Amino acid sequence: MHWIARSAVGACVSGWLLWAAWGSAAEPVALRLHTFNSPKSIAVTEFLLPWASEVSARSGGRITIQVYPAMQLGGRPGDLYGQARDGVVDIAWTLPGYSPGRFPLTEVFELPFVCSDAAATSAALTAFHRQWMRDEYGDTRPLVFHATAPGHLHTVERQVQRLEDLRGLEVRAASQTAAAIVEALGGIPVGMPIPQAYEALSRGVVDGALIPWTIMRPFRLHEVTRHHTEVGLSCTPFVLVMNRARYEGLPRDVRDVLDDTTGMPLAKRLGRLWQDDERPGRDIAAQQGHSILALDAAERSRWRKASASVVAGWVAKVDAMGHDGRALLAEAQRLVALHGDGR
Repeated sequence: MHWIARSAVGACVSGWLLWAAWGSAAEPVALRLHTFNSPKSIAVTEFLLPWASEVSARSGGRITIQVYPAMQLGGRPGDLYGQARDGVVDIAWTLPGYSPGRFPLTEVFELPFVCSDAAATSAALTAFHRQWMRDEYGDTRPLVFHATAPGHLHTVERQVQRLEDLRGLEVRAASQTAAAIVEALGGIPVGMPIPQAYEALSRGVVDGALIPWTIMRPFRLHEVTRHHTEVGLSCTPFVLVMNRARYEGLPRDVRDVLDDTTGMPLAKRLGRLWQDDERPGRDIAAQQGHSILALDAAERSRWRKASASVVAGWVAKVDAMGHDGRALLAEAQRLVALHGDGR
């Protein structure tokens, strides 16, 4: 049974109990949730919509969350965090990386070869936020952090087998950190939100994209790529964030429902959801006869050395902000390893 189905059983029971406690006179709460992702993506079908249903059930129908995918409320993907911060929407699900330079400490989980599978990284990211990143998100109320599995290189014409094959390739990158990695490896980074990737790949605007397998399906990128290099470079963090004033203005019992359905338990479930979705994304490429190459240990070591300057650059940047970059990097790596043991 899927995790959201299991939680729904208890949610229905607790929902009726809460409804009885609140009474029929309780004021209904309607929240608008905005995201860039496709309505067919697992972010919408297996996370946001089921979570909205769970919140409704636990509140006895008092809380309604309307999900608007594919930027239906206007703006660009890079606007989403600001929309939640400024109260244009109540809640947004987005990438911190879509706000360049805004979340420097979060970037540690985007650094090359820092993250592990999505489950371990999501839990580590959540624990790291509690200790180090509260100020970064002080103008909003983060509800949950999670991450994808490590990304791979998907190309149109050229199979990348060695580091030298990446030279001169224009590669879509999701964030400044991802762009720095591509550049350090000899490629030419092209920043763009994922909804633009299909057209860019099909028209030859870019030669490839650096993304995990799970992102391939909802944006149909198997249709415009034929070669795949499994390297596990870096993860992409996500955040479900709420307008702070809206959150703090809600009654305590409503905030309790939001809190009880998010945080670390949800981060772990989402990490597992995203990790499990890697295989279906990969299977499509295999079934279509695409070439799939996994880098061996020696070649991965070369990529690690080539991208070490990105790590050094991040350390220097956060050092200049008054942090101990090496200590923060070590802590992020420790948390990933810790939660990789299933904790």
